[in-house]
Amino acid sequence: MAYSNTGLNTVAASKRGNAPSIYTYTSADAIATVNTSGYFNDLSDTLAVGDIIFVHDSATPTMSIVVVLSNASGVVDVSDGTAVSVADAD
Repeated sequence: MAYSNTGLNTVAASKRGNAPSIYTYTSADAIATVNTSGYFNDLSDTLAVGDIIFVHDSATPTMSIVVVLSNASGVVDVSDGTAVSVADAD
């Protein structure tokens, strides 16, 4: 699939430029798709290097945290993602 604006929410926006902004993003796309370079290109005017995105895969469900690694010439690349445990052992 492709990036969809309806899945993005701002949690905290950096107002002084010296702290990362934090976002959540929900999609049926797996993290392997979301972390592909160019997936977030539609947000190249919004995202900055160091920004954090909590990615929720609504199809699985799983959660990962990615960091914006680069944003140059309209091409956004994020980290592979760190998985957040969503296990429920009870």
